[in-house]
Amino acid sequence: MKTLTVAAALTAIASAAVAEGDVAAGEQQFNRQCVACHVVRSDSGELLAGRTARTGPNLYAIDGRVLGTVEGFRYGDAIVDLGATGVRWNEDVFVAYVQNPTGYLREALDDRRARGKMAYQVRDAQQAQDIYAYLRAVSAN
Repeated sequence: MKTLTVAAALTAIASAAVAEGDVAAGEQQFNRQCVACHVVRSDSGELLAGRTARTGPNLYAIDGRVLGTVEGFRYGDAIVDLGATGVRWNEDVFVAYVQNPTGYLREALDDRRARGKMAYQVRDAQQAQDIYAYLRAVSAN
């Protein structure tokens, strides 16, 4: 009985570490909302999601990456400045950012003049969570 309790506790901990979104719904949302600007391209160059868009950075392996650090992409100053403080992408940061990029950067940097270059906003928090879950899943494959 004790083993079952430990196993149940480990399962609960592992489940809590997984993004809260729905991967299949995230794929649909990514293809609907994100592909115009973003791709998911592996380090070996394999296109995993999206088309050939280059307006936004490659979202491959976004989970845990420092903000504003995709090699060769020209970010706005605010996201680079925030990344320089060590902020990394996780579900909470992603959801807050994609719902209001400029607002998130202004609050995080405590700078009312900070601006994000990403004009699009994901209006629904659940959709943002789903997209993040999808990005994590496609990057893990």
